[in-house]
Amino acid sequence: MFCVECGKEGPIYKEGVCIDCYIKSHNFTKGPEIIDLPVCSHCDSFKYKNTWTNDLLSDVLRRIIKNTFHISKELKKVDINTGCKEKNEEINCKVYITGFIDDKEITEEHKILVRKKRTVCDICSKRFGGYHEAIVQIRTKKKKLEDAEIKEISKLVEDLVEELQEKGNRGLFITDISEEHGRIDFYISEKGPALAIAKKIQEKYGGSIKQSSKNVGMKDSKQIYKMTYSIRIPGYKKGSFLENNNAIYKIQSIHGNKIKMINLLNWEETSVDANDIEKANIFAKEEYVKEMILINQDDNEVQVMDPKTYKIQIIKKPKKINFNLEKIKVLKIKNHNLLIPNDNGR
Repeated sequence: MFCVECGKEGPIYKEGVCIDCYIKSHNFTKGPEIIDLPVCSHCDSFKYKNTWTNDLLSDVLRRIIKNTFHISKELKKVDINTGCKEKNEEINCKVYITGFIDDKEITEEHKILVRKKRTVCDICSKRFGGYHEAIVQIRTKKKKLEDAEIKEISKLVEDLVEELQEKGNRGLFITDISEEHGRIDFYISEKGPALAIAKKIQEKYGGSIKQSSKNVGMKDSKQIYKMTYSIRIPGYKKGSFLENNNAIYKIQSIHGNKIKMINLLNWEETSVDANDIEKANIFAKEEYVKEMILINQDDNEVQVMDPKTYKIQIIKKPKKINFNLEKIKVLKIKNHNLLIPNDNGR
């Protein structure tokens, strides 16, 4: 048969014409020339339909195009690509819609103007309104938290929140951080992640968590509660030294209420419950540790020299071990000179 358009002999696709002439005489995609896109002025998230998202602009545009463009059902295996140039609050885009008619691949191009409409998203509205569902309070059994501890804990909490946000929890944020008199409070937008954060702090620093709730009203016929997770961390930390039952220990690790320690008299490791050392005498690591020059050693002793005073001392080894070091760290406390494992190698 002959195509009524080009006169070429061959298969007729539709309407008396061949596939090539049919494609030339039809448009398979159609859409708006201007699209208004709500964008949050604070976090630059986009609103698609009734949902705010932090997805890439190209991904959001593909969804909008699929929703607003008419794409003929004749077009199979459809693929949408965009090329955009942004200038101030306007984005000039070229939209390429590719598909197959029969076995013929076609691409149709459209120009659209995307106009950013600045507004405030639901999450930023909550954030700047002081919204929070939980407070994580950090306290210590000492008089107050040290500045270095506050800085370290703050980074831990901020990193945990960022990690959960990257996993897709867009509604999670820190509303406020209150630091006063050596203690710190974190106001968190969601209760579940706040409890998870509290448990991570307890896991690293030890101590106990106390939970309390406050009724703040009703929503959708349900009572709404704000939670407070109060963590009282102990006065010791990893690397601290303590005196307990006439022995001197170094804390190796803390996992919740389980403390792993090493006895500096014999280098034997032990695990105890936090309650077992609640009344122990705690020594900060930096105050009592001194670096000494190794002069000589045998199976039972080491001979070391103070690098400042050049005074030579003999210290008993807690066990038979050979030090292949030039310098050795020694704990000098209560008339004791004790070799420290892990710092010196084992």
